[in-house]
Amino acid sequence: MTPVGLLVVGGGPAGHSAARGYREAGGGGEVLLVGAEPHRPYRRPPLTKEYLRGEAGPEALPLEDESWYARHGVTLRLGERVTTLDPRAATAGTEPGHEFAFERCVLATGSRPSGPDGVRLVRTREDSDALRVAGKSVVVVGSGFIGCEAAASLAFTGREVTLVSDEPVPHARRLGGEVGIRVAGWLEEAGVRLRMASPVESLDASGVTLEGGERVAADTVVSALGIEPSVAPARAAGLDLDDGRIACDAAGRTSAPGIFAAGDVARLHHPLAGRRLSVEHWGDALAQGEVAGRAAAGDEDAAWSEVPGFWSTIGGRTLKQAALGDGHDEVRLEEHGDAWTAWLLRDGRCVGVLTHERDEDHERGRDLVAAGARL
Repeated sequence: MTPVGLLVVGGGPAGHSAARGYREAGGGGEVLLVGAEPHRPYRRPPLTKEYLRGEAGPEALPLEDESWYARHGVTLRLGERVTTLDPRAATAGTEPGHEFAFERCVLATGSRPSGPDGVRLVRTREDSDALRVAGKSVVVVGSGFIGCEAAASLAFTGREVTLVSDEPVPHARRLGGEVGIRVAGWLEEAGVRLRMASPVESLDASGVTLEGGERVAADTVVSALGIEPSVAPARAAGLDLDDGRIACDAAGRTSAPGIFAAGDVARLHHPLAGRRLSVEHWGDALAQGEVAGRAAAGDEDAAWSEVPGFWSTIGGRTLKQAALGDGHDEVRLEEHGDAWTAWLLRDGRCVGVLTHERDEDHERGRDLVAAGARL
């Protein structure tokens, strides 16, 4: 086999960005991107927002048109899943039985939400398509980003939506109680019925059973209970893992020479945190993919060093966060009418900022986190 210059495993944001970064850094040879989905790389954030609400169609999702891949010498093999990876032989095999040789490889296999058969998930375009034709009543289980966004969007379309969670308020574990109270108000304003502090015993296609036996029935049940990184190829290849993800340095290098990783499946070292971080946000997947692609092309200065962050739109309200995710011991809330900022502090230093309609604080907070400065 004639090896390709770069094999990208995964057709999400990190995989697409790796191909782009590789070319921008002067990487030569053919770039082959193998994706399990039948679509060329596309934007996922709209799947719980404007696409789910029917305000945008499939044509609005792709990251690039087909001509971009031709111009940049990137070949797409879609609808194939890489199942074997041999770092020593520098080869990979797919489920249909094709085999490829490579000089460099970026693993961007992402993750997959979990749930029992019959319940709906929200990860792919097909998942969102199925929810667009959901029944009149919907139960969403989970009060993280995906659960809150999907619940608000489904309520916007006129459905009777109940959000069930074991948290006392949405985002309590990640963002704290004060922020969670405000998010709860946004959801109720959107028409979502909340069943908080209600642990789920089981869920199936027709509803959920709460601890204690109460049944909440629905035409459609959506599981938004978190994700599992897709590490099967990495595990089979013997790559070092860290807390269930691929262990990487700041450039995305794994324990095997010539193999890089980025996105949900990876834990990259972050110089500001001084340790590896797991980040499941769209923008950081793009950033990590670019870094890994540039490093694969030989860019010695490539490193993931920006402060991680996310945007989350719940109905008509938007949250913006920048944080290293190291935890905090104080939340200092500043209100500015309907707008507000939550400063996340640890030992008096700013370790994160969360804002609603306060972009100036979001930018200032990002700088403070990067500098390890006091508020």
